[in-house]
Formats: sequence, structure tokens, C-alpha cells
Amino acid sequence: MSEARTVKRRAKSTDAANADEGASRATAERPRLRDAERTSKAILAAATKEFAERGYGGARVDAIAERAKINKRMLYHYFGGKDALYVAVLEGSYIAIRSAEARLDLTHRSPRDGMRELVVFTWQYFLDHPEFLGILSTENMHKARFLKRSARIFELHSPLVAEISGLLDRGAASGDFRPGCDPVKIYMSIAALGSFFLTNRWTLSTIFRRNLSDKGEIEAWGEHIVEVIFAYLRP
Repeated sequence: MSEARTVKRRAKSTDAANADEGASRATAERPRLRDAERTSKAILAAATKEFAERGYGGARVDAIAERAKINKRMLYHYFGGKDALYVAVLEGSYIAIRSAEARLDLTHRSPRDGMRELVVFTWQYFLDHPEFLGILSTENMHKARFLKRSARIFELHSPLVAEISGLLDRGAASGDFRPGCDPVKIYMSIAALGSFFLTNRWTLSTIFRRNLSDKGEIEAWGEHIVEVIFAYLRP
């Protein structure tokens, strides 16, 4: 009997030791995972700035590593190279704006409130994230050559199109909007009115002798976008 109890005690001790070892390993792995996440985010943030400012051709891996305060080998370890990093930046840029749009919860808003919210949000997002427009400009110069490599990019946009389509359908049913509007064209119109102003405001300011970087001009243009979109949607 005493021998059996001894065996049981040893088994319990072994189990406890294994449990402690597993807990210690998990505790040690958590900081490493957090460090990896921080490093990855730092690299993406640095790369986004570099690509937005210098374009794909002008961006340098050395400069990105310096911005992220890491060595170049670590950058290659996480992303494999310049092309893969650039694709990750493209995906990250779209994920950021689509995630922010999802928080608008357009599905549960009235048609007019939801559409106004989308227009105002898009305009403000462009103002707050000039690097987003810079990245898009770079990729358009490459005719979306890198964007086409992304397997995620198409699925990212489906929820937005569906939500805008829902707003348009509910608006047509309530008499707020005219029927038959294309959700993709609506979004393109919103984005175009905002991005054209911001990417061309320096030349436009010079040509028309009007400071389009003035706060009043920026606010007025945001309201102008709302008015243009609602004028088009009017029954």
C-alpha cells in the first residue's frame, strides 16, 4: 500500500512539474508574441510612410528598417522582401479604412443619415490619413500590378458595397432616394470628390488664387460633397 501511495505521489509531482513547465513556457512565449506583433506593426508603419512619400520605386528597404529602428535582416524575416512588404502595406491600408467604415454600422442607420455619415467619414478619413491617398496614387501608377497579387483585397470590399446597396434600397423604398443607383458608382463619386481636392489642392490653389488648405475651405468642400451626392440621389 505504501509503495502504491509513493507511486501516486511521484505521479502527482511529475504532473505538477509538467504543469509548471507548461505555464512557464506559455508565460515566456507571450512576451515574444507581443514583441513580434510590435515589430511587425513598426515595420508596416515605417513602410507605409516610406512608400507614401517616395513611391514604390523610390522607397528603400534600408530606409524602412531605419524608420522602424530594426536591422534589415529582421525586415526580411518578417516580410520576405520589398515586394511582399509593399503588398502587405497595400492590404493594411485597405483593411484600416474598411474596418473603420464597418464601425459606422450603416445597416442600422436610416438611408439619409447613413449616406451622410459615409460621405463625412470618407472625407475626414482622407484628411486624417494622407498616406492612404499617397499609397493609392503609387499603386495606380503601377496599374494595380501589386494589388492584383493580393488574395484578400476583393473580399475586403464586398461588405462595403453590400451596406451601400442596402442604404440605396431602403432609401428608394422610403422615397428618399431615386431607384436604380449603383452602389459602386456612388462610392467612387464620394471618393473622387474627396481625393481630387486633396491631391490637387496645391495646384488648384495657385490656379484659382484661393487657399484650399484653409480650414474654412476644407470644411466647405466636405459639405459640398454631401450636397452633390444627395442632389444625385434625389428622387
